[in-house]
Parts: sequence; C-alpha cells; structure tokens
Amino acid sequence: MNIIKRSGKEVEFDGTKIINAVEKANKEVPEADRLTETQVLQLERNVEAKCAQMGRAMGVEEIQDLVENEIMEARKFEAARKYITYRYTRKVLRNANTTDKQILSLIERDNEVVKQENSNKNPIENSVQRDYMAGEVSRDITKRLLLPDFIVKADEEGIIHFHDSDYFAQHMHNCCLVNLEDMLMNGTVISKTMIESPKSFATACNIATQCIAQIASSQYGGQSITLSHLVPFVNVSRMKLREAVKEEFDSEGIEVTEEKINSIAEKRLLREIRDGMQTIQYQVETLMTTNGQAPFITVFMWINEVEEPLRHDLSLLIEAMLEERITGVKNAKGVYITPAFPKLIYCLDENNTYPGSEYFYLTELAAKCTAKRMVPDYISAKVMRSLKQGDIYPCMGCRSFLTPDPKNHKYYGRFNQGVVTINLVDAACSSGGDEEKFWEILEDRLENICYPALMARHNRLMGTPSDVAPILWQHGALARLAPGETIDKLLYDNYSTISLGYAGICEMTKYMKGCSHTEEPGTDFALKVMQYLNDKCAGWRRKTNISFSIYGTPLESTTYKFAKCLQKRFGIIRGVTDKNYITNSYHVHVTEEIDAFSKLKFESRFQELSPGGAISYVEVPNMQNNIEAVLSVMQFIYENIMYAELNTKSDYCQECGYEGEISIVEYKGKLIWKCPNCGNTDQNLMNVARRTCGYIGTNFWNQGRTQEIAERVMHL
Repeated sequence: MNIIKRSGKEVEFDGTKIINAVEKANKEVPEADRLTETQVLQLERNVEAKCAQMGRAMGVEEIQDLVENEIMEARKFEAARKYITYRYTRKVLRNANTTDKQILSLIERDNEVVKQENSNKNPIENSVQRDYMAGEVSRDITKRLLLPDFIVKADEEGIIHFHDSDYFAQHMHNCCLVNLEDMLMNGTVISKTMIESPKSFATACNIATQCIAQIASSQYGGQSITLSHLVPFVNVSRMKLREAVKEEFDSEGIEVTEEKINSIAEKRLLREIRDGMQTIQYQVETLMTTNGQAPFITVFMWINEVEEPLRHDLSLLIEAMLEERITGVKNAKGVYITPAFPKLIYCLDENNTYPGSEYFYLTELAAKCTAKRMVPDYISAKVMRSLKQGDIYPCMGCRSFLTPDPKNHKYYGRFNQGVVTINLVDAACSSGGDEEKFWEILEDRLENICYPALMARHNRLMGTPSDVAPILWQHGALARLAPGETIDKLLYDNYSTISLGYAGICEMTKYMKGCSHTEEPGTDFALKVMQYLNDKCAGWRRKTNISFSIYGTPLESTTYKFAKCLQKRFGIIRGVTDKNYITNSYHVHVTEEIDAFSKLKFESRFQELSPGGAISYVEVPNMQNNIEAVLSVMQFIYENIMYAELNTKSDYCQECGYEGEISIVEYKGKLIWKCPNCGNTDQNLMNVARRTCGYIGTNFWNQGRTQEIAERVMHL
C-alpha cells in the first residue's frame, strides 16, 4: 500500500511514522493523559486498515486526520491537542515556502500527482517540467496573493474548483474560436515576422499549423478552427496548377485540350490537398507548445458552412482529413496508432445524414473513422439550430460553447474567460438530505463563493494590453487591436463567455432523492437544479453585462480531487462518495446499465440546460466491422441531441503487437494497465487512447479517473 507525500511523491506506507508522531504527542502530556503502548499500536493498525479500504493512495493530510480522530476516540484529548498543535506548527513552517519540495520532486521525476494530472502531458520531459514548475509558482502566488482566502479555502476543501490556477498569475484566457479566415486572407504576424496571405493551399496549411502553435502558447485552453477557412486556397492552387501544366506542355511543344490540362491539374490538386491534411495532422501531433504539449486543437467540418459553389472543394478537404485520420500516425516502433490531436467534429445536416443525400458518402467515411480512431465527434445541425437561435458553429476546444449572436452571427474570434466549478455533491451532503437546506446552501455558495471567484477571473483579464499576446489581440486570431490597447471591450456584451462549471448531478440526486437522476423523482429534481444554475447566470449577466454561462465541466484530474475531499468531509456514503471519482456534469453514471439511444435521449434534456458547454458520449466496443450500427447512432444524434461522441477502443501493446483493448487491473492496491495478450504492464511500452474529457487522452490518468474508465459499461 502506498501513500502520497505532500511533494506529490508516492512512497510505501510506513506505520512507524504514525507511531513516532503519536509518541511525540504523548511525551508532551502528563502520564495519565497518554495513550498506552497497546493503544498506540492499535491506533496504527486502525489507520492502516482504513487506508487500505479506500482503494487508492491516501495523502499525508488525510492520514493525519485519521490519526487525529483515533486519538479523540481513545478519549485522550490532551494528547490530541498536542498532536494538532504539532501539525499546525509544521504547517506554518512549510508555508514559509510552499513550492520548493513540489518543484524538486518534479525535477527528480517522482511526483506521482503531477504524473497523472494531465493525460496529454509527459512530466518526464524537460519542456513539460518547465511548464509545471512555472505552474507551481503561479499556484503559490495565486493562493497567497491573488485570491481571497475564502475562495482558496473553498477550492482546497473541494467545495469548488478554481480551474487553471497554474496559469492565473498571468493575464491569460481559456479557450477560443480562431479567426483563421482573417489571418489567412489578411495576413498575420508570427514572432515579429510578417506572414502574407498564402499563394497556395499547401502554404495555407503550413501557416495554419504555425498559427495554431503560437495561439496555444498564448492561452491555456483549447482552440478550434474550421476547414472552411482553408477552402479559398484550394482554388488558388487549382489555378496555379493549371497554369503550370499548360506551361509544361507548351514548353514541350505538345498541343493539349483545356479539358486535359484541367484533368491533370485536378489530380495534382488532390495530391496537394492530401499532403496539406497530412501536414496539419502530423504538425499538430508533433508540435510542442510552451505548455509542454501538443496544441489542444479541434477541427470543424460542416459542408454547409460555405455556399454551394465552394462545397465541392470543402468536401475534398473533409474527405482527405477523414482518410488521414483513419490511417493514424506511427508510434516510435513505426506502427499506426490513434493520435490525440487534432480532435475532429463532423456536422450532421439534412444533406449528409441519410442514404441518398448528396454528401452521405462523407458521413459513411466519418463513421469508419469513428469506428477506428474514436473521432470525429458529431454536432447535429438540426438540434443546434433550435438551441442556438438558428446558428451553427463549433465549440471552443472540446466542449465550451459561445453565447449565440443572432444580430451579427459572429463566432470566430471569440473566446472564454475561464471556469469555476461548483461541487454539487458537496452541497447535497452538506444539507444532510434536507431539501430546503440544500437550496439555501446552493444559493449561498453560488452567490458568495462562485460569483466572486468568477469575477476574480474576469477582473484578472481587465486592463490586459494587447501586447501580452500579439498574435491573439493584434494580428487577427481574436482581434486587430492597436499596440497598448486593452482587451476590455472584448470582455463584455456577450463577446466572450465566462463559465460556471458544475459536477456530480448524478451523485447529488442519489443523496437527495435516493435514486438515480434517470428515474423520478430524481429527474425532476436534477432538472430543477440545472434550471436554478441557469437562472443564476442570467441574473449575473443582467447585473454585469458579462456573458455568464453554464458549463458541463470535463473533470479530468478534478474528479479525483472532488472525490477525495468528499470522502474526507463526509466519509463513505454508498452510491455517493464510495468511488474515487464523481460523475462528469449531467452524465448517467458510468456503471448504470442503459442503451446508447436511451442515454443520448435522456441526456439531451440536460444538454439543453448546459448552454455554455456539454458533450454526451456512448461507450461502444470495437465497431470496425459494424459501420451500420455506427451510422444508426449518428442518425439518432442528428435527430435528438446537439453534440455527442462514440467511445471506441484501439490500443496497442509494443511488447507483443496486440491491437485491441488493454485492460485495467488491480495490483498492490493500485489500478494499472495490463496487456491481456502478453501481460505487459509497462506504460512506456503501450499506446492507450481513452476519451476522458472530450479530448482523447494518451498519457494515462490518475487513480480516480482510471477507476472511472475501468467501470464504464457498454451502451451498445
């Protein structure tokens, strides 16, 4: 059994340290108030047993809480007081410098917490370590200097999660929709170098990837582009290639028809398009941003985003992008595997969803791609029009959606200011099951914790000069502001959003109503909570002219943090706090038996009430030989839910060459990954891809998220 030290390092449980600490407290009190030797030994055994029951590595603070409780239960109150005083004194000394040990453990590559924090970062690499080291400093400054104590306390107790505190010290925003069209058509500047409008499709693809990398280094969230912004350059290359072919024949004195010239040029154009899509795929997957990771980039594909004359060219880009993703990328051993980026979103519309429609062949290709590589994900144009006042546009990154703009219909160039998430399970448990008290607690936490925390995010961006990220604010990615001009006007009037995240609708309902939110009276209660959150945001919007919106938090590492805090505050409550994770946003619990169509239909009611961002998924087995079933799910998505995805499996073991699903097993109280074919458990010798928060993760996960992945049931 292992424990997690304060530095993040994972070490083996050592009961003698508990015995030594209790004996030190014993020596500080009269003999009559001391624990006997037998009591001390029994205390250590009790603590060790409780740690083993948790099914995860306990933190030092959690273990010390257990020790404290055991001393109190022995009714040795003076000894307990001395033990508490000792803990407090040590804490004061540690707080004199809160970052040294964490940074040193990062450098020495033994910080298990950080290793499992982000499934797309490898903390062994120097570039990632550099980002994490800066993040530790930012967290320290944020907690000690930038945030009020009550927000810090609420975050530490898991009442809320103040997202991305490792970037909060800088004036940075979260995610965005890149105005690639402006950058390509009107030129941009990268690293003080003028980049003019490209003269070919291939050059446009190269410039696009450079822009993506620069943007990722200037913010901390995801970004999205659309293939339609590359479409104008297809014809630029077409005309250029036709001229080149004609010159080649003329130079050889060969007479040739215009039709033949165009035919040869079109073949060359298709090669250039395929090469361009490959450039985007490989550049995005191999570029390293200043965050120490590949850019979190989403590519949107909607055939109707351009007018009819251009749809043929856009269809060529979509087809090439899907074919490139189906192929995959090679791992270090030269085997094609599923890449994490770019995330792909395919928009289902009236002219591509059903057999016989004009672009159904692209949808069939998308289904094959999903079956093999887990993407694209799907947006229903039909449902989105009804929810977004007639407009169709992609999310920013994996799930964050902008507020509709029915007047200007402008979406590219807009962004999100940041996220604060409320732990709804904690609000429920704090109420003791009293519904009237629950609403009082929810109101208090929203108004007196979440709102001030969100305003802290907003105020941190106020006064930010455009000079901090020229490619964003001065050179077209988000705006064309003058040097020295602040971004303040972009923070109001619904131009950018700010997100109230929520987590644990399922467990909250289970505690309050004794049933899942998929059955009454749980469903009605859960929907009322969602509406209450929406009403709160609407009130804040009216008061501030800032676009507050409800956001279904992805919960990557936060799911483990919230679960640990709940267990510490309320103990183990069956069906509520008995897992090392809590359920993502409004989702049906991962262990609940439900078919794919029922799940999507049920969750669509909640997705409608999560306008600032949400995505639903269905868990499916290997579907490569059942494309018809994939198409059936896609068509159901089109008719019923705005945004959804299918989670397929395509892992690879580098030891034996196994392709399929690598298993999760328990070993010495810890969940590990194991090849079912050869028994390999070395994570460095396997390629695993799992959806964890909208994006595909490929660098493994913390114990809470790993347990959640292991317990997922199939929906199809």
